[in-house]
Amino acid sequence: MRKKGITLTILLLLLLLTLIFFFLPIQKAFTFTEYRTDHPAVFYLKQQEEKEFQIRYVHSIFLSNVLETYRVVQREHIKMLSMEYEDVGIGLPGYAEEGESLRVEDGVYTLTYDNRTVKSFVLYIGDVDADLAFRYRQHEYDLKQHLTRGKSYEFQIKSLSLFQMMKGVNLSG
Repeated sequence: MRKKGITLTILLLLLLLTLIFFFLPIQKAFTFTEYRTDHPAVFYLKQQEEKEFQIRYVHSIFLSNVLETYRVVQREHIKMLSMEYEDVGIGLPGYAEEGESLRVEDGVYTLTYDNRTVKSFVLYIGDVDADLAFRYRQHEYDLKQHLTRGKSYEFQIKSLSLFQMMKGVNLSG
């Protein structure tokens, strides 16, 4: 009888450890979570040691290239580093505000942020045939191939559990 109790205790401990491992957030990831919906889908890309990433897109009005560069900093925050673009106008400033600097070289504007950090931001996937890509570790992921056009997604860095990764969609396949 005592042997049965020990076996049952060990089995319960193993089950508890398995559950903890399954639901414990262990993997840092770049996440795109559907915004303003009751049952949001989560798309993710596992974060490796590399901290910098970029979002490259074609501006919907000017149809020119824009490249935004970011870095992951303390506790899953996002530091905005710079934005490069060719035209000035809606969403593309022609001057620097406090905490920014603007440089123009060969027709390319480079807006650099001194110390702007955010926890997340919302990314709208336009329903136009224009590029939108996430660059990380010399790979480029076509966001319009994975995310739904006409929807918004909250982008943030989160620690995901094995369960969350199984429920979500891995952008790298």
